[in-house]
Amino acid sequence: MLLPTRMAVLNYIYLYGESNVVQVMAGLKSDYGHEKQFNPKMYLEHLMALEANGLLTLSKYELNDQNELLLSYIITDDGKAAVDTYIPSSYKHKH
Repeated sequence: MLLPTRMAVLNYIYLYGESNVVQVMAGLKSDYGHEKQFNPKMYLEHLMALEANGLLTLSKYELNDQNELLLSYIITDDGKAAVDTYIPSSYKHKH
């Protein structure tokens, strides 16, 4: 059984640190890549919703080689507390 996608995104950043949508999607592709919502627009929405709820914070922004804006996020103390409280230990390992 998989985590809900948004919690998987939060858990990914908890485990790997500062990440952007490309990095998160690459890290979660093996588990979530088959889902219809597995696209940059939806994953950016997950990141922004987690930020709006105080679980992530925007750490930097930059243009990639295709002149697309990449937003990078880091987890907040509240985000870490949410992972520690709500995510089973079996999910708290690096892939």
